[in-house]
Amino acid sequence: MFNNKLTPIYDVHERPAFTNLLLLSFQHLFAMFGATVLVPYLTGLPVSAALIGSGVGTLLYIFVTKGQIPAYLGSSFAFIATIIAALKGYELGSVLIALFASGLFYVVIAMIIKFIGVQWIFKVLPPVVVGPVIMVIGLGLAPVAVNMAMYEDSNAMTGYNMTYIIVAMITLLTTLICSVYFKGIVRLIPVLIGIIVGYMSAIIFGIVDFDPVIQAKWFDWPDIYVPFLSYTPTIDLGLIVMIIPITFVTISEHIGHQMVINQVVGRDFFVKPGLHRSLLGDGLATMFASIIGAPPNTTYGENIGVLAITRIFSIFVIGGAAILAISLAFIGKFTALISTIPTPVMGGVSILLFGIIASSGLKMLVDERIDLNDKRNLMITSVILVLGIGKAYLDFSLGEIHLNIEGMALAATVGIVMNLILPKTVGEDSNE
Repeated sequence: MFNNKLTPIYDVHERPAFTNLLLLSFQHLFAMFGATVLVPYLTGLPVSAALIGSGVGTLLYIFVTKGQIPAYLGSSFAFIATIIAALKGYELGSVLIALFASGLFYVVIAMIIKFIGVQWIFKVLPPVVVGPVIMVIGLGLAPVAVNMAMYEDSNAMTGYNMTYIIVAMITLLTTLICSVYFKGIVRLIPVLIGIIVGYMSAIIFGIVDFDPVIQAKWFDWPDIYVPFLSYTPTIDLGLIVMIIPITFVTISEHIGHQMVINQVVGRDFFVKPGLHRSLLGDGLATMFASIIGAPPNTTYGENIGVLAITRIFSIFVIGGAAILAISLAFIGKFTALISTIPTPVMGGVSILLFGIIASSGLKMLVDERIDLNDKRNLMITSVILVLGIGKAYLDFSLGEIHLNIEGMALAATVGIVMNLILPKTVGEDSNE
């Protein structure tokens, strides 16, 4: 089933010479860099923590999967809206513990899969549920991207600025051109190139403040959170309940990525080392990331694209990229430079990225041939979209426990329940 017709240049356990290893690792780092940095930038979490979380998380993943799966882990987009909302209404310690719980949930699912198999998860999370939820992720973030591209204060939506719009459009246009008209590595890192060109245009328009870069040290301790020093870990069951449903979406995304890697590399990693190990590695990576204040981790489609085009499957290249990511977090001027990127630059590239997320959910419905003429499918899809995009929420208490389930989490939960309880065939209306 997984017979790859391409001959790898470097197979999974082959190690390139040091110079080649360094260059190839940088290539993987660049492929994930733009998107991974964007998540902490949008949520307000430290960029350096995200780099360390990504690097250490990938090394943990390599260890848990016995060095058999060439996958890189980066910041997950699925949690952006929830993290932004949670940081506004909850203490930092509560938010990070809730994110830690999402990683722990991965571990629980991994253990269940190890003992009873994987088929049950496909019944709980069929494409008719996952597709619309992925669409909600992208469409729910749309206002964030548009506001960043238009306003000087994107949170308050004040200070409409035509210069911001021009810079955002330059960034977006550059990213589109690199994605459509170029080939090779340029086509693999359009987000990074778009950010660079957008940043240069922002300098020309005079909206970049270099003072943080000038004042920063070349080598500095990264900005990471330390439990009981930077924050007090606090268990808030309501917040955990709000975040856990998102994990079902990222687990589904993880499984999808794993299927693609199986095809690219030509091996069935579901069997060896096993999907349970892959999910366990992802869960442990997310748990570590949350402890230091980084976003949850997930496998990255950009890096799978690098594998497919270069035919370089070496786990040493993946590990090298992880070590480089960790190293960059200790370069003070580099992390300061990231902080000077104006919001319209990130807004411009986010317009495309968030749109792609929404479109990928639609693509899943098309690829899986979900028939929306079937009333059951139509009802599940419709309810998920309206609850998610409409930001519906449930706010209630059970004794002393206060629960708040909102937006995508509520949409995902309702979608899962509807899929489980609605009959497979919904009868025609009596008047038809």
